[in-house]
Amino acid sequence: MNRIPPAALLLLLLLLLSQAASAHVSSTGFLTLHSEGQTLTGSVEIAIRDAELAVGLDTNHDGKVSWGELRTNGPALARYVSEHFTLGTGSSGCPIAFQPPQVNERLDGNYAWLPFTARCSDNPRRLLVRYNVMEGLDTSHRGLLALTSGFSTQTAVLGGKDRSGVLLSLDNPDRWRMFPEYLRAGVEHILSGIDHLLFLVSLLLPAVLFRDGRQWHPVASARAAVSDTLKIVTAFTLAHSITLTLAALDVVRLPSRLTESVIAASIIAAALNNIVPVITRSRAWVAFAFGLLHGFGFAAILAEMGLPSGARLPALLAFNLGIEAGQLAVVLAIMPVVYRLRDSSSYRNTVMPWGSASIAVLASVWLIERVYA
Repeated sequence: MNRIPPAALLLLLLLLLSQAASAHVSSTGFLTLHSEGQTLTGSVEIAIRDAELAVGLDTNHDGKVSWGELRTNGPALARYVSEHFTLGTGSSGCPIAFQPPQVNERLDGNYAWLPFTARCSDNPRRLLVRYNVMEGLDTSHRGLLALTSGFSTQTAVLGGKDRSGVLLSLDNPDRWRMFPEYLRAGVEHILSGIDHLLFLVSLLLPAVLFRDGRQWHPVASARAAVSDTLKIVTAFTLAHSITLTLAALDVVRLPSRLTESVIAASIIAAALNNIVPVITRSRAWVAFAFGLLHGFGFAAILAEMGLPSGARLPALLAFNLGIEAGQLAVVLAIMPVVYRLRDSSSYRNTVMPWGSASIAVLASVWLIERVYA
């Protein structure tokens, strides 16, 4: 039986990664809560596309959800959300009454906005929040919660495999309580933020090679490959950490459409540079320059989550560490394979050029979508 060359397997992996990135759109819900005595007020927002998947809003099957269809199916949507979103004091529940849905326009599309009021049997000192919307439909879905109580604001990331929910203190919230949640959010964001990873992969594919004239040649030792990889990853990390921090603290902001468009353009530039090399010895500077813009992209999701008052720096630190941990995991998974294949001519002549070309094509689609969205 003929064996498939390792280089072909790596190329196939890159192509499948590109296809998966093209087909998947991250799913996020937004929850707000305000506690005042026994009464809780707030809202749940889920994307119209998620609501359609959950309860079937498009009754005439024309591929669009009209305001009339949303209003007609509002009770069904409210029932669905109430089955997957509960509030309680730990010992008893706080029944939720939803109002008719409205539409809220966000950068990534329209959302169904469901205001609600809940009343607990007594003044809760702790609040248990469970959220499993899109369970069984989209494993990537997460709910971003912002809870206001008195003069403090707490945040949490809900959903996924954790069905137990989160227990929040309404008296003296622990400023480090949210650290694991923001750490997890950072890891999940970088692993689902395939555009950031493809930019990094495009820069790392030549890290096991060196350019001599018009030819790529394998590096002689692991030390050279590790050195190049460390320079690129360190530059990218430093750059996006700077702008992520500045944006999260409201020091500098860039329009979301501009940021996302330039991120797509950066992927195209890095990928094409592997096919028609222009920069071969200073890719770390490329990683730093474009990494500054990728930091604004990371900050966008953090802005939607919000930074809890009184704990902004711990939350920011946790989110950034999560990004670095996810990024490091990807590098450790890819680079040993790439290093082992560096001597193969099929890696230099097939995997790197065709893998880079597929990445550039995908990023071009993103660029068009983001410019004309």
